[in-house]
Parts: sequence; C-alpha cells; structure tokens
Amino acid sequence: MTVTMKRITAGLLAATLALSLSGCSHWSKRDRNTAIGAGAGAIGGSILSNGSGLGTVGGAAVGGIIGHQISR
Repeated sequence: MTVTMKRITAGLLAATLALSLSGCSHWSKRDRNTAIGAGAGAIGGSILSNGSGLGTVGGAAVGGIIGHQISR
C-alpha cells in the first residue's frame, strides 16, 4: 500500500466515523467521548504505525480508554 493510499484510507475512516457518530445523538456524554477517542486513536495508531493492524487496534483501545476517562 502506498503512502497516498494510506492517507486516503485514513481520511475515509475519519469521514465514516463522523457520519456514524451523527446518528448516535441519544448517547450519553461518556459514550460519545469513548467512541470519539477510539476513532481518533485508531486513526493516530494507523498513521504512527504505517498502517499496521496492531497499531490501529492498539490506538483505538488507548483512545477509547482516554475518551472514557475524560468524561469523569
């Protein structure tokens, strides 16, 4: 996968996340922050690990935990 393709994939992932979160208006603040943190963490993990699946999942997990804890 080329660098350009990875950037396009990350952009599409971000757009998909934004669209999917717009349908979740009934979620609590904590739920929204957890989902946003997981999405941002997945994108960051993917970029930092050059598209590694493990980096993406790890980033999503860490981002979700941080998003969940911010709500406290």
